[in-house]
Amino acid sequence: MKTVEVAAAIIIKDGNVFATQRGYGEFKDGWEFPGGKVEPGETPEKALSREIREELDTEISIGEHLCTVEQDYPGFHLKMHCYICSVVEGSLTLREHEAAKWLDREHIWSVDWLPADVDAVKALCERKIR
Repeated sequence: MKTVEVAAAIIIKDGNVFATQRGYGEFKDGWEFPGGKVEPGETPEKALSREIREELDTEISIGEHLCTVEQDYPGFHLKMHCYICSVVEGSLTLREHEAAKWLDREHIWSVDWLPADVDAVKALCERKIR
């Protein structure tokens, strides 16, 4: 089975987490942490910075690695590196997603997370959202 390696930004501000809703593809309308594919020769961190610039027109600061999620989907295996991030510059302009929300701890399960992102949310909930 083909492995797809991606990086995801868990952007936190004032105790709230930024979630995006996919606007395209097989998983359209599912909620996820923004990010994207790690290209050959890239580190997950470099890929994440590039993807957030492309998808959200925003510069981020990448902090600690929260977890790496492995998830089997029909047709591929996903390896998703998740990092705690903060906004350095930009306003999180949606270029590819159809919606976004800031979620606090109480409402973090109020959206329909994609399967791999469910594991990332669980890992985040085991820690204090700062």
